[in-house]
Amino acid sequence: MELKEFKKLIKQESSQRTKTTSIFVATKALVADCRTPLLQSSKTSPMDYLKTVVPSQLLAERGSNLVVINPGSANIRIGLAQHDAPISVPHCIARRTSQVPKKNVQDQLLNSQVTTAQHMERERAYDIIASLLKIRFLDEEGANNQYPQKMGRVDAFPPQSNNKKETVIPWTNVFEKSTSSSSEEGNSLKSGEFSTEKEGNANEETNLTEPKYREHIFGEEALRISPAEPYCLRRPIRRGHFNISLHYPMQQVIEDMHAIWDWILTEILRIPRSQRHTYSAVLVVPETFDNREIKELLSIVLRDLCFTTAVIHQEGLAAVFGNGLSTACVVNIGAQSTSVMCIEDGVTLPTTQITLRYGGEDISRCLLWTQRHHQTWPPIRTDGLTKPIDLLMLNRLKESHCHIREGEVEAVAIVHSYEEGAPPGSHKTRLTALNVPPMGLFYPMLLVPDVYPPPPRSWFSDSEDMLEETWDFPRRPDMSDGYLAGGGSGFYPMWENYPVFQSKPKKQDAIGLADAIAKSILSAGRIDLQRKLFCSMQLIGGTALTEGLISAIEERVLHAIPSHEAIDTVEVLQSRTNPASVTWKGGAVLGILDFTRDAWIHREDWIKNGIHIGSGRKYKDSYFLQAQTMCFTNS
Repeated sequence: MELKEFKKLIKQESSQRTKTTSIFVATKALVADCRTPLLQSSKTSPMDYLKTVVPSQLLAERGSNLVVINPGSANIRIGLAQHDAPISVPHCIARRTSQVPKKNVQDQLLNSQVTTAQHMERERAYDIIASLLKIRFLDEEGANNQYPQKMGRVDAFPPQSNNKKETVIPWTNVFEKSTSSSSEEGNSLKSGEFSTEKEGNANEETNLTEPKYREHIFGEEALRISPAEPYCLRRPIRRGHFNISLHYPMQQVIEDMHAIWDWILTEILRIPRSQRHTYSAVLVVPETFDNREIKELLSIVLRDLCFTTAVIHQEGLAAVFGNGLSTACVVNIGAQSTSVMCIEDGVTLPTTQITLRYGGEDISRCLLWTQRHHQTWPPIRTDGLTKPIDLLMLNRLKESHCHIREGEVEAVAIVHSYEEGAPPGSHKTRLTALNVPPMGLFYPMLLVPDVYPPPPRSWFSDSEDMLEETWDFPRRPDMSDGYLAGGGSGFYPMWENYPVFQSKPKKQDAIGLADAIAKSILSAGRIDLQRKLFCSMQLIGGTALTEGLISAIEERVLHAIPSHEAIDTVEVLQSRTNPASVTWKGGAVLGILDFTRDAWIHREDWIKNGIHIGSGRKYKDSYFLQAQTMCFTNS
């Protein structure tokens, strides 16, 4: 359907109601998955289709060939848009190596040593938190505590999830699996293919032949490889950016990312390369990504993975759609970075974006430091940097036992040791001060993120600049006059005053989460919008599930607002979807409801023209990509 006709149909609906309202109504229906049949209509326009279609039917019809990909530093969430939830896979790959001396992790050469100054600042931060939580100071004996102890035994609560979290994590079998060996059938659940024919003869052959190493291992299996095995773990994304360094060049990063995504599509989603030309992809990217990083992702999806079309959305915008909202302050607490961004009527406000270089994994490492300082950690060698399986265990302990509330918080837990060439060991111990590590979100000096060399700035210099000061888009012959301003020299009138923003988000490494939220919202401008955003905060990411975090954020954000501001109410909205996957769900909703697909990039056009998309418009950055998508929803 041509754009002029589509616009005319919109105007016929109502002069008062915009398509934005209809889109968000449809979004809420999809999120809630309302099953109530609606009145049927003979019209076939997209607006009438949204009014009459049942959400489950809409998902089935438009989501069956739409793959939503949400890559992150620690995990990648991927799945078909018609599914209720994505598949979450650790975003890593372990490749067999013959390098001597061998590195267990590609990032092993990063500087993770805490300086004396950082150690002193960490101790001061701990004591500040201890005074707020009414617990013992770092080096204070229980008898000298000036606050009455409030015992809050975490293990006294119903252990609905603790048993699963405390299960011993087994080592990965690094040898290739024999399809006919009955002894390895239990390890072949992911492939789903079992061969039982000629079992006896095959077993005899297997016993006579030497086991063969797997060349590469993906996902959680890669995290569970013993340090004694000849493998090196690689993480393509780190701290919200491509993990490029002198020891991990760009080409290897891109090859590893392609290998991980191709394995997930083929082995888990069962979408072979030969069928991908019938599928489209929605890329939901972090706000931290630079322009070139977004372009490289598009090349992976369109050129290497062979999807027919693709579109990009940012996580903040997708999260708002995933919860059926239109305006919110999105606080995304990831594994290695945290970002804050405000959305108004389905459009991001770039000046409100703040990126913090800490996340859930830093809380896990802080948990280890706290227990070692209190001498409650068993005498075992636990290293979350060089032994990924230890970080996996620490993450599980954090998810099971870390909470935010006043008083002493202790728990009896099972800690596992993973030594080279030995089976995993179990140690029962009493963990203490479990409410301190999550408070590091408000006092980041407690977390002390690891230091690593950033990629050279020259890598991000783009010969095809996507941030020109003037915007000039060639006009399509099938586009009506209303969609271009000033005789085709600009974009839709609503974007005439759209600001030109920095290519890099603002980084505030030393600022706490509450201060970052208050600073972000106060930079939104209008007082009415600020009040609305303070009452519409949305927490996303796995760390958002931490018990007590919502009330802690509400209390501290209120205190972080300057006294001269006329704001006295803050509220964190309850998420309608799992906070860990709400960005993926929002990407699915956006992809399904995008009927015109004007901002979608076609494979042939991308390979031939690079950053020119199929419509003939040259995009500038991820903000403008989403502006293209939203131009039809604000008519």
